[in-house]
Amino acid sequence: MEKINQTTALIIIDVQKGFDEPVWGERNNPQAEDNIVKLLEAWRKHGRPVFHVQHMSLSPTSPLNPNHPGNAIKDALQPRAGEPLIQKNVNSAFIGTDLEQQLRKRACNSLVIVGLTTPHCVSTTTRMAGNLGFDTCLVSDATAAFELTGHDGRKYSAQEIHDVTLATLHGEFATVMDTISLLS
Repeated sequence: MEKINQTTALIIIDVQKGFDEPVWGERNNPQAEDNIVKLLEAWRKHGRPVFHVQHMSLSPTSPLNPNHPGNAIKDALQPRAGEPLIQKNVNSAFIGTDLEQQLRKRACNSLVIVGLTTPHCVSTTTRMAGNLGFDTCLVSDATAAFELTGHDGRKYSAQEIHDVTLATLHGEFATVMDTISLLS
């Protein structure tokens, strides 16, 4: 990431109450939401653009389905007037939405991406942002992952999933850094 400026957009992905449900399993980085709040406060203080993304799962049993209370964005990260809410039902915040058009209209050529979860919607959106030519930063401690089981039955810890996902994104699709480094 070159430099944060007045048109650097903060993209907050899927920080929804449904991710607090035990169905997801073990999670890493319990401080992710606190770090996202710090970044959001800094963006608001400086009048920089903020975009909120909400996953609208099509699965009727998903905690992120619009008919489930877990679909709601967490209280500390509620959008304010003037902060667009992008609703999606796939992993990328760019597919089936007008996010790219809104960013281009506001001349937002650089993005800071945070949210849930690292290997799914955060990774997919980050990859697409890089492919679309945005100068992108992914904040390592402002995202989190859940444990996963591979096709062969092997269990991967939430931290392993998080770390490997960040490694696959850094240097190719985004610059990965932590909250303190970004804010300084």
